[in-house]
Amino acid sequence: MASSEEIQTLILTTLDAQGDIENTNSLKGSDGATIPYLAVVGVLNSLASKEMVAYTTIERDHFNLTAEGNEIADSGSHEAKVFNAVDSINGISIAELAKLLGPSAKIGQGKAFKNKWIKKDGDKLVRETESIVDQTQLDALEVRSTGTHSNPATLKDLQSRKHIEKVKLISYTVTKGPKFSLTIEKQATDLTAEMLADGSWKTQSFKKYNFAGNPPEGGHLHPLMKVREEFRKIFFELGFEEMPTNKFVESSFWNFDALFQPQQHPARDAHDTFFLLDPANATSFPDMEYLNRVKEVHSHGGYGSTGYGYDWKIEEAQKLILRTHTTSVSSNMLYRLAKETKANNGVFRPAKFFSIDRVYRNETVDATHLAEFHQVEGVIADKNLTLGDLIGFMEIFFEKMGVPNIKFKPAFNPYTEPSMEIFSWHPGLEKWVELGNSGMFRPEMLQAMGLDPDVRVIAWGLGLERPTMIKYDLNNIRELLGHKVELDMIQSNPACRLDKKMGRELVGKDAVDA
Repeated sequence: MASSEEIQTLILTTLDAQGDIENTNSLKGSDGATIPYLAVVGVLNSLASKEMVAYTTIERDHFNLTAEGNEIADSGSHEAKVFNAVDSINGISIAELAKLLGPSAKIGQGKAFKNKWIKKDGDKLVRETESIVDQTQLDALEVRSTGTHSNPATLKDLQSRKHIEKVKLISYTVTKGPKFSLTIEKQATDLTAEMLADGSWKTQSFKKYNFAGNPPEGGHLHPLMKVREEFRKIFFELGFEEMPTNKFVESSFWNFDALFQPQQHPARDAHDTFFLLDPANATSFPDMEYLNRVKEVHSHGGYGSTGYGYDWKIEEAQKLILRTHTTSVSSNMLYRLAKETKANNGVFRPAKFFSIDRVYRNETVDATHLAEFHQVEGVIADKNLTLGDLIGFMEIFFEKMGVPNIKFKPAFNPYTEPSMEIFSWHPGLEKWVELGNSGMFRPEMLQAMGLDPDVRVIAWGLGLERPTMIKYDLNNIRELLGHKVELDMIQSNPACRLDKKMGRELVGKDAVDA
């Protein structure tokens, strides 16, 4: 095949000699073959960008024979084969015809009957005429030689019989452009300091910018990530450290047992939790001393508690699950804090941790619930913290979210005591609306880890999806997460700021599960 440089030279010399090129199909390479249109259009685009040529596109329908059509052109139609197989004197049985011609026998019989070339005589087929003209073969030969047929109805018939297929052929009419030349000047793509200094820019030919081109697609932040970043800013402002949350598969020990949640608790049932099948069990645990303390406090109590009074089984604690809350991360971090305190000869370091990441629940999916969602969690560990510290800090935290007026209601959680639900007054609805959950981690959890009795930990959590849905005016959580999310929504949503207006909206909506 001719190179781009050869095609370029051929087009320019032909234009110089003839003035125009009526159809690029007339261009032949050095081997005498027609130059493919894809090779031609690349050269034409290059020349047109330099204003050396102008061209218009010619499109026409072209018909090619299919494999069956080529067989007919070479050997005759199915109906002609049937006619030729019928003996002119004795005829032929249908069974013998099928054995002789195979599939052509069944295909050709109908057309041969319709053309009145054959007829049935008893159990045989006999000729009804002495000779035939195989028009189907003639039509196939005409299409093969011309790429079309003089009769549109015949083309339609051949297409319906799948003897031909239509393709679109593209060629071009080419004329000289305003800057036509037999030589091609290389166009500059940049205006350089040297050009400005020596004045060569005045005569230099520059390549034109293509402003009609589509700009490259850039990345877009998901709305959840924007709201997540706002929460992170609040936590960092308040001096918190972000916990590592990339452990989505967790053992039941850290997700439940370390939090003093009994092994018979309904949350540990398969109806609420996703259990792994392979591998099904964890192979590594914390040190046996800590493990035995957890077992003891569950079974017989300790640290001022009577425990749950059941036979704690390590087999239950070994089961691997998709974490149901990020509190499993908090329990890991508090255990590390206890080990750090022990390594520092009992010197305790106060800590403030937070996490925002995915958790998983085996729940029925609907407009406000998904099997996976995001949890925002904060934890403060220090000596002699009280419920008043938790309430005071919650007021600061939610004030930064734009929710200034909150109150608390006693609640129950297996791993916090006391526990509180957080509410805010919504003046429009004229009622208190729940925002999240909070509490103080139980001594059965903290002292079993090795923390001193005077170390207290306050914690709270809420969902990320709810404020995001409110901010971006979404009524169905499936529009925010999952395969039904519209990319346009991701690409066009505005920047996010959690302000007082957002806070008023937050407490005025129905909750999404946190």
